[in-house]
Amino acid sequence: MGERICRCLLAEMEDGRPLYEIIREYLATLPPEALADAPVYAERLEICRACARLRNGTCARCGCYVEERAAKRNQRCPDVPGKW
Repeated sequence: MGERICRCLLAEMEDGRPLYEIIREYLATLPPEALADAPVYAERLEICRACARLRNGTCARCGCYVEERAAKRNQRCPDVPGKW
């Protein structure tokens, strides 16, 4: 049997929590102006949750961890321009 594919974020996966915590620690080292506002971050994550390319906390289009990409102010969705 192959690995189970989960269309969820790292924070929602029991085995993804350690990596999620590392990402959160990294993001905490960035200057506040480099981060998206909390409502923008939440909106981006909701869009990612609904996306068919979300696989085990990563984007199947580019391989990024969506919680990291969504948290950075100047990042964009790699799938569809203007999606977020």
